[in-house]
Amino acid sequence: MFSIQTLSPADISVLMSVADDVFDNPVDESFAREFLSDPRHHIVVAIANGVIVGFASAVHYIHPDKPPELWINEVGVAPSHQGQGIGKAIMKEILKLSRGLGCKNAWVLTDRGNEPANRLYKSAGGHIGEEDTVMYEFKLTEE
Repeated sequence: MFSIQTLSPADISVLMSVADDVFDNPVDESFAREFLSDPRHHIVVAIANGVIVGFASAVHYIHPDKPPELWINEVGVAPSHQGQGIGKAIMKEILKLSRGLGCKNAWVLTDRGNEPANRLYKSAGGHIGEEDTVMYEFKLTEE
């Protein structure tokens, strides 16, 4: 059994208790505090036995010529909890949050070959855009 929760700045301790392989890297408390304190950043989590087992993070933004949109940055579910409807429940909640923020559109990127993600986004009501989008990355620091 799991519960779904949208975190607020007061929930830093919740965000520090995460199952293995939910996020790409260990949660950094200073980054987490900064994320949670920004009113345009959002994170919805699934919690089982007091531990985060899934999440979706997003940013809502405005632009001078477009209504508010929600960019869903990342969705993750612990391998131990996949196949239980957690991803779909998280997506349902983050889209509900988006509507409450007045967003007219929400979007997420994934690879065409990422079959689990594509199944999830389709099951949550998403559809593949008509554009053949290419993403460019810019490294801003030397490694």
